[in-house]
Amino acid sequence: MSGLPFLLEIGTEEIPDWMIQPALANLRELFEGVIAEHSLSGKVSWVDATPRRLVLRADGVLERQPDTEELVLGPPKAAAFKDGKPTGAASGFARKMGVAVEDLRVEATPKGEYLAVTRKVIGRAASEILAEALPQIISRIYFPKTMYWTGKGGPRFIRPIRWLVALLGNGVVPFEFAGVRSDRISSGHRRLGSPCVEVTIDSYEESLSANYVLIRSDERRERIESGAQALASSAGLRLRPDQALLNTLVYLTEYPTPILGGFDAKYLDLPAEVLVTVMRHHQRYFSLEDAQGNLAPNFIAVMNTNADPEGLVRQGNERVLRARFNDARFFWDFDQQKKLADRVEDLKNVTFQAKLGSYYDKAQRMVELVEELGGDSVAKRAALLAKCDLTTEMVKEFTELQGIVGGLYARVQGEPEAVAQAIYSHYKPESMEDDIPPTAAGQIVSLADKLDTLRGCFAIGLIPSGSKDPFALRRAAQGVVRILAEGEIDFRLPDSGDLGEFFRDRVEYYFREVRGFRYDEVRAAMAAGFADLKDLNARLEALRAVRPTENFEPLAASFKRIKNILRQAQFSGGANIEEALLEAGPERELHDSFVALRTVVQEHRTRKDYRGALEAIASLRPKVDLFFDKVLVNASDPRVRENRLTLLHSLLTEFSGIADFSEIVTA
Repeated sequence: MSGLPFLLEIGTEEIPDWMIQPALANLRELFEGVIAEHSLSGKVSWVDATPRRLVLRADGVLERQPDTEELVLGPPKAAAFKDGKPTGAASGFARKMGVAVEDLRVEATPKGEYLAVTRKVIGRAASEILAEALPQIISRIYFPKTMYWTGKGGPRFIRPIRWLVALLGNGVVPFEFAGVRSDRISSGHRRLGSPCVEVTIDSYEESLSANYVLIRSDERRERIESGAQALASSAGLRLRPDQALLNTLVYLTEYPTPILGGFDAKYLDLPAEVLVTVMRHHQRYFSLEDAQGNLAPNFIAVMNTNADPEGLVRQGNERVLRARFNDARFFWDFDQQKKLADRVEDLKNVTFQAKLGSYYDKAQRMVELVEELGGDSVAKRAALLAKCDLTTEMVKEFTELQGIVGGLYARVQGEPEAVAQAIYSHYKPESMEDDIPPTAAGQIVSLADKLDTLRGCFAIGLIPSGSKDPFALRRAAQGVVRILAEGEIDFRLPDSGDLGEFFRDRVEYYFREVRGFRYDEVRAAMAAGFADLKDLNARLEALRAVRPTENFEPLAASFKRIKNILRQAQFSGGANIEEALLEAGPERELHDSFVALRTVVQEHRTRKDYRGALEAIASLRPKVDLFFDKVLVNASDPRVRENRLTLLHSLLTEFSGIADFSEIVTA
């Protein structure tokens, strides 16, 4: 049987841009599950989307399921025959299966012997299977929020579905979802294209493109990037890169066209951070800069249309931006009437969390935490003022500027520059790609802010579960981990209880995914402790350096064997090694080498020379190998057996202070 191409297009009202990519991944996964479950073969070749459609293309889908054979059990053998002759039960089963009684056979099962027959099952048509499955697939695509649009109790989806295209080969896969029947009729661009576009699988992309829909997100991305770069160059300017904004615009448009706009240079006396935030977050414009890196009085907007010949769209964008900049100027001037220091009391009126008090309470706790972290007067002053910008009109209007506005206001209001910098950067890092605060004071204030939120929320039971994390505690914990691992502050993470386990996950993710250590190395090093991240990093670096040496992985395999022996013997230590019970030869040699090495390893660890310590431990490998070759651990004499278990337990515990070797995966 040859495979057929398949195309599904779910046409909707505009879907929020940030929900589209996760939905596409989910759509792919759901469809792949259906074709695998029904043995339809095939492979999803691509998924993509615009704001008004989710699309999936698959190739090599079988026209029909393969025929299969099914074993059907009938009555028990004991009930099927009497005096060697078939009973009514046997005859009835044969009749039901459409075979003669003599064609039945006896099948042995765990429950006994039964009559059985092998029946051929004819494979169903793929079109029939997909017609049943596609409504379920569509209804199961995950969105954070969904809506009814056909009445209470009807199907839910992120937005109303307006059309459905479902093609297998040249034929339509017939099904209905929420009153919309599948067909081969798509829809073009809302303003530029035809509302009814008949498509085939082969003509799909070309037909939509002719109707001003670029279905491939990569094509829209390239059109935005190249168009914006060309406009910037034509004005002698440079585009400020912004991948997050670019991604947003890709999924906000079906036929994107960049245009160049400008604003009065008088607004440049406002801080660049304010202007860029207004353009980026509120208008979704790209900022431009001159050859010296200074913000230019221009922007690039992206239209969802093909042209602006009379400049009406550009003028409209400039008019809206001018109004937003006037608002920002008013807020800036108005806010200067009250200094940050005079706003501390105002924080009593801003709730942080009902059970954790106001932002005034949080500020006081942050100051205490700064002291716990070893911060100086600069860090304490910054911690006290860090949240004061939440009471400003600028932040009330442009919430994305919290922290940044505080730093800017502190600077113009005469606070020391170090205080202003610490306030400015204390929300950092806001993502895995973001930098940590550049100064020690900024790092301490950021840690105090995040640790206070984490401690407080965990204390009152606000622990993230599943996708729910209203206080962004995962991001806060990841920020703490990055600052402690990459910054200048020495502080031990909590490593027990719910908060300790929460940090454990973030630490493991950071060293594995961000720093690139192998997962078994991370687990091995973390098993010896993870509270001190700089120490953990040093141990991981040593582990990675020593791992390729000849003795390391064989010794790790031996430690795994030791751990299994102790587990099986249910031996948890506690006794001292009785040297008089040690047998001359490999057992005595292992003990003596262990005692000698213990001192050497401790000296290396004191100097934090973890590589030297690991190399010394690895040198014990020949003695361990010989011990297991020549010595019977499970000796008949119980005192000897316990002494040997004590020796192995001492080896395991003494030399697992850098890493748990048994966690290392060996060939």
